[in-house]
Amino acid sequence: MTNVFRAEGLGKTYPGVRANDDISFSVEAGEIHALLGENGAGKSTLVKMIYGLVRPDDGHMMLMGAPHAPADPRAARAAGVAMVFQHFSLFDALSVAENIALGMENPPPRAELARRIAELSRSYGLPLNPARRVATLSAGERQRVEILRCLLQNPRLLIMDEPTSVLTPQEAEILFATLRQLAAAGTAILYISHKLDEIRGHCDRATILRHGKVIRTVEPRAHTARELAAMMVGAEMRVVDRSGRSPGAQVLAVSGLVTPASGGISLREVALRLHAGEILGIGGVAGNGQEELLAALSGEVTTAPGTITLDGSDLSALGPEARRRAGLLAAPEDRLGHAAVPEFSLTENTLLTAASRQNLARHGLIDHGAARRFAESVIAAFDVRTPGPGTAAGALSGGNLQKFVIGREVLGRPRVLVVNQPTWGVDAGAAAAIRQALLDLAAKGAGIIVISQDLDELLELSDRFCALNEGRLSAPRTTDGLTIDEIGLMLGGAHGMEVGHVPA
Repeated sequence: MTNVFRAEGLGKTYPGVRANDDISFSVEAGEIHALLGENGAGKSTLVKMIYGLVRPDDGHMMLMGAPHAPADPRAARAAGVAMVFQHFSLFDALSVAENIALGMENPPPRAELARRIAELSRSYGLPLNPARRVATLSAGERQRVEILRCLLQNPRLLIMDEPTSVLTPQEAEILFATLRQLAAAGTAILYISHKLDEIRGHCDRATILRHGKVIRTVEPRAHTARELAAMMVGAEMRVVDRSGRSPGAQVLAVSGLVTPASGGISLREVALRLHAGEILGIGGVAGNGQEELLAALSGEVTTAPGTITLDGSDLSALGPEARRRAGLLAAPEDRLGHAAVPEFSLTENTLLTAASRQNLARHGLIDHGAARRFAESVIAAFDVRTPGPGTAAGALSGGNLQKFVIGREVLGRPRVLVVNQPTWGVDAGAAAAIRQALLDLAAKGAGIIVISQDLDELLELSDRFCALNEGRLSAPRTTDGLTIDEIGLMLGGAHGMEVGHVPA
């Protein structure tokens, strides 16, 4: 096969950390090549060098046999490198077509571009309306915009950073069919994912990084997921322990919950019951009301009196801070911008949700020492790889920021915790640690609602499962004996909705 990209001895040092150390590997034409490693292993730094966002300190790169040293992303794109980022870079106020045009050097006339977007999206099974405003799109639909923006460039090397994080299994399969089409045409694909079964099923080779160094390059199909995870972390994977839980009294009740569409989807007569020590899993295809449900439960959107009660107290008219004081905490899907302020330090970000629960502010004055100590406790308990609590949230890798966001809420001693996509973008070891933390929290008596598109995760964690479809929530099913096929039918709406009626 023709070598499309090669790195030789790449190195990059930041103050206090050697992010990449003597990185050497290659990607061939027509190959889907995985890049594996724990959060903080150096994957992001490496692809940023390839894409021109970071300059290497040592070594060199070759693209199609020529030296590759892009001064910026524009130069990288001109050379034939495209990248789908883990965090979206879209303007909410603009349409799909307008966002895509911004990423093109010489965009065609608007009508022609809209036609190409519609045609390309249909041919790859990623349907999008070019005229639709990005603010109205779900996370999965926004990911489609990012992918299509890259495909319109006809790249020689396509870098994909966690592209299936917010896609359903069906959407992910469509994406892989797309990638196989591109690979068959000679495109080289560098693929970053923490979903090891996904890597084993679809990638030709995998280069494994640990602490900024290449450990080895392997054929994923020749190894089990546990073996790949052990190579990444240098130790055997921990097994999630579901023991020690016994659901108790009801803590949260939701009935007749209705929200206006407001640019998204409206919730329609949502009802649920949650007990102390219980984990309720809620699955759904992206854009069916997940974000709206979290907003209603967290207090970002207030609701009609009597629709949401915690331990018998009506929280419906209370905002987020009042609900946190009462013990209802939440962690949203969008960690950078919604769950955390990128420019704020980790210490400052603890104040966003933990000020009242952890006594980090008194009489209007911030206790900076207490805030720093709480941030340090989150960093230690959840193994957040960072130089310290003074580091800006935006400087962390996606997985490490996710660990910090979840840890901040778990250590907030919630009575009820609502989390959306708790392990989005984290490596296998960190995902297991987050899931175990949620199980341990439930074992201490907290009620937990996990909203996720990872069906295996929901089955692993949940005592009961509900499907969210077009803003309606199905009646719950116990997860014992529940199959993926049955869940698939529920997600599609074929589950005999019992609106407003939820067994205790």
